[in-house]
Amino acid sequence: MSLSRRSFALGASLAAVGGVAGCKRAVRDDKGRIRLRLWFSLGGRNREVLLEIVKRFHATQDEIHVEPVYQGDYFESLAKLRTAIAAKAAPALSHVVAEVVPYLARASTLEPLDGYPGMKEIPFVAALAQSGGFRGGGERPLYGIPLNRSTPLMYCNGDIFAKEGLRPPTTWKDLVDTAKTLTRPGTRWGHEVPISWWFWVALVGQAGGVVFDEAGRATLGDEAGVRALRLWQDLVHRDKAMRPPPGRDYDAWNVVNQDFLGGRAAFIWTSTAYIRYLEDNAKFPVVAAPLPRDVRASVPTGGTFFVVVKQAPDEEKVAAARFLRFFCEAEQAAYLSTRTGYLPITTPAAAKMRADGFFAKHPNDDVAQAQLAHVDPWPWEPLLFRIERDIVDPRLEEAVLLDRDASSVLAEARALAARPG
Repeated sequence: MSLSRRSFALGASLAAVGGVAGCKRAVRDDKGRIRLRLWFSLGGRNREVLLEIVKRFHATQDEIHVEPVYQGDYFESLAKLRTAIAAKAAPALSHVVAEVVPYLARASTLEPLDGYPGMKEIPFVAALAQSGGFRGGGERPLYGIPLNRSTPLMYCNGDIFAKEGLRPPTTWKDLVDTAKTLTRPGTRWGHEVPISWWFWVALVGQAGGVVFDEAGRATLGDEAGVRALRLWQDLVHRDKAMRPPPGRDYDAWNVVNQDFLGGRAAFIWTSTAYIRYLEDNAKFPVVAAPLPRDVRASVPTGGTFFVVVKQAPDEEKVAAARFLRFFCEAEQAAYLSTRTGYLPITTPAAAKMRADGFFAKHPNDDVAQAQLAHVDPWPWEPLLFRIERDIVDPRLEEAVLLDRDASSVLAEARALAARPG
C-alpha cells in the first residue's frame, strides 16, 4: 500500500491531454468473450484476494473475461486513469480513492449504475457505501461501489498494557496520560500515528468539528481543527510521548507499523486494513480498541470505490456491472474481509461472518465493526481531494514537525481552500 506524495491538480481539466487519440480496442477476445479491463492498485495479500475473486467469477460463466492490470499505487493509478480518460483509452472498470469520486462524477467521466440490473438492490453497509459514506451520497446517481473500505483503529501492545496494568485509552486525556506513562526515552514511544489528513479528520470529529460545513465550505474544523493539530504538537514537542514518523504518506504508515511490531511504540493508530497483517506478524497480543473520544466519538472512512468509466463500450459497461454484482455477493465480500482486514461491504457478508463465528474468533475485527456506528460521512465536494492532498496534508506535516502555530497554519489552509479550484 505504499504511495508517494503527488500534486493532484484537480483544477486541471481532464481535457488537458484530450488531443491524444484513443486507439480502438477489441471488445471481444478470440474466444468471443467480452474483454473487461480492470485497473487495480492492490498489492500483496489484497491483490491475491482480488485475483481469486476474478478467478471465481470466471468459473461461474464463460461470456466475460476480466483482465486485471496492476497500475501502481492509488495515486499513480489515478493519474493514469485521468490521462486514459482524456485519451479515450480508459478501462471500463477501475477503483479510486473515495474522496475523488465526487470530482470524477462532476467531470462527467463516470457511468451512473442505477439502471443496471440489480445494482440499486445491493444491500450495502450504509456507512461504507456512497449513500452513507458521503453526505447526500444517496441522493446522487450511483457512481461508486465499495471495494476495500476501512476506518482508523487503535492497536495496543497487549503485553505492555498488561504489564503496566493499563487499559486502552478512551478519551484524549487518557491518550495523553497513557502515552506519557508508556514512553521510555530512547527505547519506546508511548504513541505513534502517521501525520496524515485521515487521522487528523478523526480528531476534528472527536473535538466536535467538521472539515466542511453543510454549505460545502472548507472550515477545516475551525477551533476543533486547531485543537486536533495542537494535540499532536503537544504530544511530540512538550510531552515527548509521540514520535512523528519519518516519511510521507504510506511510507510513514509503514514506519508506524514496524515500530509497533518491533515494540518501539506501545499503541498506534492505523487502518483497520492492517488488522490481519499486525496480528500475523506481532510477537505479542494485538489488542484493537476504538479511537478515543473528546466531546464525541468520530471516525472517517477510507479506502476505494469501484467506478465504471462512462466512455467505455456499452458491452463492457454491462459486463462490469455483472462482475460488480458478483463481487458484492456475500461469499465474495466475506472472503475479502476475512482474508485482509477490510470491512465487509454488505450486510449479508457481515451476517455470514458473524454466523460463521469469525467475529468471535477475531475480536479485533468486531471492534472495527462496532466503530462503524461513529462514522462521519465525507461531504460530496468535488474539491475535497485537492484540498486534502495539495493544501492540508503538507501543512499538517510541517506544523507538527516544526511546531508552527496551529491556528495560523489552518487559517492559511482555509484561505487556499476557498480559492476557486
